[in-house]
Amino acid sequence: MKMKASKISTMRTWGLLLVLGGMGLMVLGTSGIILFGQVGKIIAAIFMVIGILTCGASMFIYFWVGMLSTSAPVIECPECGKRTKMLGKTDRCMYCHTILTWDPSQATNASVPKEHEPSPSTTV
Repeated sequence: MKMKASKISTMRTWGLLLVLGGMGLMVLGTSGIILFGQVGKIIAAIFMVIGILTCGASMFIYFWVGMLSTSAPVIECPECGKRTKMLGKTDRCMYCHTILTWDPSQATNASVPKEHEPSPSTTV
């Protein structure tokens, strides 16, 4: 089973991938000068602009995640006991990837029969 991360961690991962991709594009474009001479300068300029745009998109994502992170409520995970931030009605713990929810109707616990209410350990 593939482990899924929390929403904040996933957005930070996309920001990191954009930074690395943008810098890689800029380095790849710079190698065009060495390989293709005069035409390589045009290739380098195009790749430089695309790389700067992807790094700028990454900066926007990191800023957005930072703003979301400051307003996200901090809760204690019932499984691992660590403090984690939660976005939306459902999210995952940043450490143990347990599904957390505010809505008792979306909480699941296989060991509790249907006639009983969900245990407090599955809802936050």
